[in-house]
Amino acid sequence: MKVFMSVDIEGITGVTAWCETTMENSDYVQSAAQMTKEASAACEGAIAMGAKEIFIKDAHDAARNIDITKLPRCAKLSRGWTNTPDSMVAGIDETFDAAIFIGYHSSSGCDGNPLAHTMDLRNNYIKINGERASEFVIHSYIAADYRVPVVFLSGDEMLCEKAKKFNPEIDTVAVKQGDGGATVSINPDLACDLIKEGVKNGLKHISSCKIAIPDKFEVEINYKEHADAKRASFYPGVTQVDSHTVKYTAGSIKEFSTTLMFIL
Repeated sequence: MKVFMSVDIEGITGVTAWCETTMENSDYVQSAAQMTKEASAACEGAIAMGAKEIFIKDAHDAARNIDITKLPRCAKLSRGWTNTPDSMVAGIDETFDAAIFIGYHSSSGCDGNPLAHTMDLRNNYIKINGERASEFVIHSYIAADYRVPVVFLSGDEMLCEKAKKFNPEIDTVAVKQGDGGATVSINPDLACDLIKEGVKNGLKHISSCKIAIPDKFEVEINYKEHADAKRASFYPGVTQVDSHTVKYTAGSIKEFSTTLMFIL
């Protein structure tokens, strides 16, 4: 079995403030260490289910957060950014049997996490076919384009609840919940134990986690700054709806993700 893993930090247990997510801050050290532990726990679960190859995409900020020395021998780690439309799942292809998302978070415009956002901090929301989209949704579609189902997700409680509506068969572990500007997180060791077991359960029913790909993607992005909307409107196929909002329609996931890469 060959497993793909994408790992973010804002949905890691205990992570609450932006200063805990960037390298230049001392608070970051603990967050990065727990990010590594949760990724390693997911690896343990995958190996227990027969995974022989695990490809891990470090998918936060500079993408240089996970400690490679803590990973199993069968794992490969992608650090840095490929600058391709696959973004947080760069490296995925049709040879993978399943995908796992660790440390993901609620979307921009939601209150499930003090660090809620979608792709960057410049937008108020991104909608796909009328529904607010999280990074989980965006990259689930990209994975689906390679015929790779996402079988497990860990992160904040609100995201996990929304993920179950998007993909009812996915296994999830909520390691924290948001409360205004605060988080209530579970014990770090417990989080790792639950993630390991959740990955094992998710890999038992890979085929049931396949999602339908829409015939088209009607995308709407509302930016915090009007200048960003104006700039995005010059990309082919993108139109400006109002001072802060643009929209476009894509007929495929590749068209959807490529346009998104250039206007966010």
